[in-house]
Amino acid sequence: MRYFFHIAYQGQHFSGWQKQPGVKSVQEVIEQSLSKIFKKPIQIIGCGRTDAHVHASQFFFHADFETEFEFDLLFILNKSLPHSIAVFDIVKMDGLPHARFDAVQRKYDYFIHTYKDPFLGTQSSYYYEHHLDFKKMKRVVSLLPKYKDYRNFCTHPDKYDHTKCNVMEADLFVNAKENRIRFHIASNRFLGKMIRILMGKILLVGKGELSVDEFESYLNGADRPQLLLPAHPTGLFLSKVTYPYLNLEPKTEFLTDTQGTEWLSV
Repeated sequence: MRYFFHIAYQGQHFSGWQKQPGVKSVQEVIEQSLSKIFKKPIQIIGCGRTDAHVHASQFFFHADFETEFEFDLLFILNKSLPHSIAVFDIVKMDGLPHARFDAVQRKYDYFIHTYKDPFLGTQSSYYYEHHLDFKKMKRVVSLLPKYKDYRNFCTHPDKYDHTKCNVMEADLFVNAKENRIRFHIASNRFLGKMIRILMGKILLVGKGELSVDEFESYLNGADRPQLLLPAHPTGLFLSKVTYPYLNLEPKTEFLTDTQGTEWLSV
């Protein structure tokens, strides 16, 4: 009997979603809690992988159980998990749908602030930049849905069967004071550190260290960047995951209204 779990987590205290030897992962913490509750080993499969210190305001995993449980697992699991991990819904599924392979779209949001703020330090990346050209940054972001091959924005492209991604949405937002930035992107799949590498290059465009034409040359495969220089992991959120049979809205409002910030499209 398969269940989908709808969760969110703050990633700054974890070495990513995936269980790995010798480090603390979100997957391991959840599996340990479920195994204690059911008094036997429980394995879970996540909808994807997030890097160390990356957040997820919406994430799904599936788990199989021999019989339908008759107690309030949602309450008990939330009580046993740390505050950095929240479970919102537990959905009984028909058949054996797969949390990772069945996802048709994933959305990410990357947040930047350009002034030191102790309350944003774990939720947004701090870049001390005060003369960014937002119009040029917006121009390169608008190019992303026009291209399919993201080989030049990936750390290890040869480990994949192919490096094509169907980028469906890409936009850049700035607040009225122009000291906070949000980069939004949606695709059917993402490559290793792809969003952070994109964000790093977009920042170089904003600083005037990379031209729009040079950025586009990476997209069309004409050139390969000498240095990838991914942006910091803090500030990156997996913000929505969609399935053909399951399309739940994220429970947290952090991404749409961060402490009253009004996001303006550039």
